[in-house]
Amino acid sequence: MTKTSPALDAQNLSKRYGGVNGIQAAKDVSLTVEAGETVALLGPSGCGKSTVLRIIAGLEVPDSGAVQVGGRDVTALPPEARHIGLVFQDYALFPHLSVLDNVAYGPRVRGLPRPTAAAQAREALALVNLAELGSRRVTELSGGQAQRVALARALATASPLLLLDEPLSNLDERLRAELRGELRALFARVGAGVLLVTHDQREALALAGRVAVMRAGQIVQQGAARDVFRHPATAWVAAFLGHLNLWAQPGGLCLLVPEQAVTVGEGEPYPVMARQPHDSGETVTLAHPRGPLTLSLSARESLHIVDGQVRVRVDEGRIQRLVDDREAVNTPI
Repeated sequence: MTKTSPALDAQNLSKRYGGVNGIQAAKDVSLTVEAGETVALLGPSGCGKSTVLRIIAGLEVPDSGAVQVGGRDVTALPPEARHIGLVFQDYALFPHLSVLDNVAYGPRVRGLPRPTAAAQAREALALVNLAELGSRRVTELSGGQAQRVALARALATASPLLLLDEPLSNLDERLRAELRGELRALFARVGAGVLLVTHDQREALALAGRVAVMRAGQIVQQGAARDVFRHPATAWVAAFLGHLNLWAQPGGLCLLVPEQAVTVGEGEPYPVMARQPHDSGETVTLAHPRGPLTLSLSARESLHIVDGQVRVRVDEGRIQRLVDDREAVNTPI
């Protein structure tokens, strides 16, 4: 059986802005997206994830590295020759065109006759449940509808790879939650590889089967989404993914305390502890649910807080954040 080429195979992508002493936006970034797979490139603002997406799309020229789409080397090709579907953060719809004409634009640019392009556009609109809005102007759409039109325009090209740059960031929380469920089902149906660039951890977990976490231009951890979220490789990854129960340790280590290692009220909790590397210079804290905190004897010994005194208690609603007397109070995670 012949092995199918990945929808995306990006190897050792690097990009520096401003010469030798400039900003290293991407450094030796490698990732693959298989056909029918959704991968989230996840990281905070300024980490380089959008630069990587722009290199893959052909909107930036890498200093080094190679990009293959569907087994075809596209590193030196312009964006229009790469056969990639793009969904931008601001949707980039043409206000003077109807919904149908916006969606048919991609197939038309790629040389399809007008009737064929229109037919593909109608199929794409049906996929995103907007078949009845083909004649409407895009200026008459809600935010959620505009997002669907932008996605339909990418789908109409029948590209093997879809690139989505923060596609839900302009929507309110209710619409974001609604569309997360719809997009996951849609991606499963279309069969294309999807690379989703996002800073939203919930979005990555809800939409992607695999996650690549970026920091300062490099991928610092990648793997199955649930594995990455459950087993962060470093204290920084754990903090970025929302783990609050971290505690600095002597010798440059950090403990990630699982939920079951801490109990509320009386009783002996499970003494399950996991050591994690701790990045030098960062301060981390232990958080626990509202109410009395009980740690097992082994947990207290591991955490070196037998004689520690709580110095700061910050009420954050569902949780309270505690900092002991050895920690720098005003240093963020």
